[in-house]
Amino acid sequence: MRTIIYLFIGILFGITMFKSEAASWFRIYEMFKFESFHMYGIIGSALFVGVIIVQSIKRFNIKSFYGDEIRFFPKNKSFSRYMFGGIIFGLGWALAGACPGPMFTLIGAGFVPILIVIIASVLGTFLYGLLRDKLPH
Repeated sequence: MRTIIYLFIGILFGITMFKSEAASWFRIYEMFKFESFHMYGIIGSALFVGVIIVQSIKRFNIKSFYGDEIRFFPKNKSFSRYMFGGIIFGLGWALAGACPGPMFTLIGAGFVPILIVIIASVLGTFLYGLLRDKLPH
């Protein structure tokens, strides 16, 4: 049953991404050229809603759908790790024209060439997993 629910949520997310044009290469291109507020509005509203939800979970001790406690673990904070990671993520996003969420939306919409990007992102994630201990964090 969980799989059906997750599949439904994923389909709903994909439809939302496609209809809001968040998966549009043109909108992403506009964003990186600072020509339009569209994508910044989507990202900003997602960030705003996310902050409200996380704070609500923390303050009201909200449990998961399955009754488990939701815990947040502190992350190591350093300027360089977030700056370099953000730059690499942004470059990949700009080159591919899609970040991870819209990549799967685009394949669902029938844009087959995005499979190359999906394969490369999975390979990059796998390589990071292999080299993680050897990289400076």
